[in-house]
Amino acid sequence: MEGIHPLYDKRMECLLCKQKSTTKKVRSRFVKVAKYDTDFHPIYADSTVNTLYYNIFVCPHCGFSYSEDFSRYFPPTTMETIMEKVSSHWVPHHFSKERSIKDAINTYKLASYCGALKKEKHIILAGICLRIAWLYRINQTKEQEERFLRFALKEYEASYSTGDFSGTQVSEARLLYLAGDISRRIGNEKAAIKYFSLVFERQKNAREASIIQMARDRFKELKQKHETSRPMLHN
Repeated sequence: MEGIHPLYDKRMECLLCKQKSTTKKVRSRFVKVAKYDTDFHPIYADSTVNTLYYNIFVCPHCGFSYSEDFSRYFPPTTMETIMEKVSSHWVPHHFSKERSIKDAINTYKLASYCGALKKEKHIILAGICLRIAWLYRINQTKEQEERFLRFALKEYEASYSTGDFSGTQVSEARLLYLAGDISRRIGNEKAAIKYFSLVFERQKNAREASIIQMARDRFKELKQKHETSRPMLHN
């Protein structure tokens, strides 16, 4: 698409300080996913155009960082806490230009911190940690990828136990599947089996058929891996 740049400027008003600025976004016509990893990490046909890099808005004025999934509501005292712990230490910095993978990781880490201070839902914080893990995967930094997968799993488990995923785009089946796949990736196969089994037991919705099938595929892979050692898996 000669003459059209994949990135464009989107006007934003900071949820915290209400000042306006711009952030880069990727034009939808340039977004082509070639395939997905088992934890839904998108592999783009053109690796130079990665929407993951631009999911987080960082206010250049106050430092508050968030995704479009954050709620506009600030629980009592959280605004003051963010201003004290983030804004008062903020050195004006722009992430409004084209981002490197290092820039992208830094924006997600800022959003993770701001989200925790804001007492954002566990399901939102889980998604941020998972995306940091994906970026480290792209960078082939295995130790950091696993570190953030563990953070993501902790938040998914908290979301499941509190039910704060209800009413979001993340269904119970998707949450349980992700908890299973992340457990598998960090080597906790017993927990993976538990979560995949919960997908089978609790999801009868035909709309979730693809996720149920993915859970069955992962379960089968684990079963085949262990059937020559000990009969720990059964359906």
